[in-house]
Amino acid sequence: MGTKSRTNCFYALFFLLVDFQDSVQGRLLLINKPDPNDPAASARWLVSQNSWGVLNTISSDLGGAPFGNVVSFSDGLPGKGSGIPYFYLTTLDPTAKNALQDQRSSFTISEYPLGTCGKKDPENPSCAKITLTGKLKVLKENSKEAEIAKSALFAKHPEMRGWPKGHNFQFFKLDIEDIFLINWFGGPKPLTVDQYLHYKVIGLVDSL
Repeated sequence: MGTKSRTNCFYALFFLLVDFQDSVQGRLLLINKPDPNDPAASARWLVSQNSWGVLNTISSDLGGAPFGNVVSFSDGLPGKGSGIPYFYLTTLDPTAKNALQDQRSSFTISEYPLGTCGKKDPENPSCAKITLTGKLKVLKENSKEAEIAKSALFAKHPEMRGWPKGHNFQFFKLDIEDIFLINWFGGPKPLTVDQYLHYKVIGLVDSL
């Protein structure tokens, strides 16, 4: 391999590593994966680290069948996650339209997109996944919580700032009623909504 080829390979590897580091930092992966024996920590880690998941609603157009849709979300500003998923949805899309008619929803997030499952299949129990079930509620315009949702979403998804104003985008939140968590072998981990919401994500602020 000539000098020029070696130089090109070096720069290609350098920029690949830089891009990878940026993407990891963008997902707040500067804190380690929690111990599987701590379900509250695992659940909050999954939600804080991820930026998208599958939001399921009840579709009247499909005769009441469930409708799943890939959506972006945020649970708070970096280091200040609340565990509550917020969404920026348009009624031009079935998900928001469904929620305005029937609030029953579930939201599923996988560890796999974070890159921490290695070569394991996404269905492997040690590759964590969580489903939050509850009511998908639109937030009152200009309310304090709508402002919290706006700050959280626009910080994690800057592109949202430029989405068309005429498309009737609104801020929603999932009011959690049940949690299904798999983060290891042996079936779902018992975890109440109260345990989940009141868990303090220690070290997230210090590690950023």
